[in-house]
Amino acid sequence: MSERPNILVIEDDPEIRSLVQGYLRKQGFRAEVGDGASALDRYLAVFGEPDLIVLDVMLPGEDGLSICRRLRAASRVPILMLTARGEDVDRIVGLELGADDYLPKPFNPRELVARIRAILRRNEPAPIAKRQFKIGDMTVDLDTRTVARGEAVIDLTSAEFDLLECFVTRPGRVLSREQLMDWTRGRRADTFDRTIDVQISRLRKKVDIGETPLFKTLRNAGYMLSARVEEV
Repeated sequence: MSERPNILVIEDDPEIRSLVQGYLRKQGFRAEVGDGASALDRYLAVFGEPDLIVLDVMLPGEDGLSICRRLRAASRVPILMLTARGEDVDRIVGLELGADDYLPKPFNPRELVARIRAILRRNEPAPIAKRQFKIGDMTVDLDTRTVARGEAVIDLTSAEFDLLECFVTRPGRVLSREQLMDWTRGRRADTFDRTIDVQISRLRKKVDIGETPLFKTLRNAGYMLSARVEEV
C-alpha cells in the first residue's frame, strides 16, 4: 500500500462526491471520484486497483450491489458500501457479496474516514514473526492473510479473514456478537445488528467440510471455534 492510500469513491450525487473527496484529501488520502459503473471501469483500466473503494448502493444503471459482486469475483480490493439508512437488506446482501463494511446515509465524514482507516489497517501485513496455525487439515497464516487446505487456497474476503482470526487466536472461547463486532469493525454493535451472523454463515460455507462444523452456535451467548488449534 502506498504511503498516501488512494481511495476511489463511486457515488452519483455530485454534492456528496465533492464533499467526500475534499474531506479525504484533507485527511491525507489521495481520492478520486466517479458517478457509476462506467467511471469505475475506466479508472480500473487506466490506473489499476485503488487501496479501497467507497461504493454507493443506489447508482443509475448497474447498482452498487451488482458492482460489488462483479468486483469480488475477480478482486480482493477492500469495499466500503454506502447504504440508505434503515435498509438492512442492502447491508446484509452487500456483506454476503463480499463487502468489508457498510455505512448508512447520511453519515459523518469523520466516521467514514475512521472506517476506511480501520479497513486499511486490517489489510496491512503484520510486521512480526510469522504466525501460522493448523485447524485440522486447514492452515491459517495471519501474516500473509491466507487460508489453505493442502495446495488449495480458500478465498476469504478481508472481513471473513478478520473474523476467522478472532477465533484462531482465542481457541475454545465463546465469543459474543458484541466482542466480534468490536474486534473486527472497531465499534460497539447495535443490539439488533446481525452482521456477524451473516459473516459466520459465509465463513462456514467456505471452511466447513463434512458433517462436523468448525463453529458452534451457543444460544444467547455467541460462537465458538470447536476444532483444535495448533501453532505451526
